[in-house]
Amino acid sequence: HCLFIPPIREEFSPILAALPLQLLAYHIAIKRGCHVDQPRNLAKSVTVE
Repeated sequence: HCLFIPPIREEFSPILAALPLQLLAYHIAIKRGCHVDQPRNLAKSVTVE
């Protein structure tokens, strides 16, 4: 499988690549059976006051 990103000016490439890579990570997590809305160990790294 390949993820193709169209050619674009270099300074815009991180912005253009972010969405497809996030979607890829989302679909991989779903296939692995991970709960994407409640990641494990989140409370250890994030505190809300």
